[in-house]
Amino acid sequence: MAIQTVAVIGASGNVGAPTVQALLAAGFKVTAISRTTSTATFPPSVTVIKADLSSIESLTSAFKDQDAVIVTTATSEVDKQTILVDAAVAAGVKRFIPSEFGHAFPKLSGGLAAILSAKAKVAEYIEEKARAHQEFTWTTIATSPFFDWGLDHGLWGINLKEKTARVIDSGDELVSTSTLGFVAQTIVSVLQREEETKNKLIEVVEFNVSQNEVLRTFEEETGSKLEVQVLSGKELGRAGEEKLAKGDVWAAFFDLLLAWSFADGGNHAVKEDELANTQLGLKGQSVREAIRKYIKTCSG
Repeated sequence: MAIQTVAVIGASGNVGAPTVQALLAAGFKVTAISRTTSTATFPPSVTVIKADLSSIESLTSAFKDQDAVIVTTATSEVDKQTILVDAAVAAGVKRFIPSEFGHAFPKLSGGLAAILSAKAKVAEYIEEKARAHQEFTWTTIATSPFFDWGLDHGLWGINLKEKTARVIDSGDELVSTSTLGFVAQTIVSVLQREEETKNKLIEVVEFNVSQNEVLRTFEEETGSKLEVQVLSGKELGRAGEEKLAKGDVWAAFFDLLLAWSFADGGNHAVKEDELANTQLGLKGQSVREAIRKYIKTCSG
């Protein structure tokens, strides 16, 4: 039987909210699994179950009759997913999609890989459970960094209010990225192709783009020239490693991510022959379309 019922952890978050909307639009029956203290609200067609996310018993009950469980919690919560896996297995869930997203872990290196090592441990744990319980399957989805989220949080260095921009090195390095809406559509496509995506790492990208193209497009679309600051990728990487050595993990993460993504010579943009876009029937928007939509959202 095809996947019909889907439980979402983190359903009100950055990835979770658009995922819920995309699942509903595609005809899935959606249940939001929320913390007992959560005050988040959802569309009327979404079933809401409050659960103790630290209790296997509570989660197993919450996952009852769910064909799939999708985890969309933040990167800082990745290491807490093993209990969700155990509960999913106990409840007879058919498909588990962990909170991987972002970069495919095997491609990361240095301090960035160290910070995100929990992703690899969770992936190993999931694969172990799938080998022991053949009815339990998984799909890991790597989307590269989120484009619109990255604009909001300074990853792309664009500040429309201050009319400033930050570029690392030449600004010409190609970077893979996906909007949150594209991520949500990928999740839907994976669930609709249950057998094709079974026990696989699926890598998708909405578009590859350089900092300079993003900067140029913002200037063209807003009609405003942005004052540009140029930073060194090597210096950012060094600063990130120093912060990591001092235990300032998440400040280090941002510096290391910037250096890994944008520094000249990184060559981390995902190649087309590594992508599952065509297999999943995905059609993303262009860089300009994504920026136009973002500007419209910012202007209210």
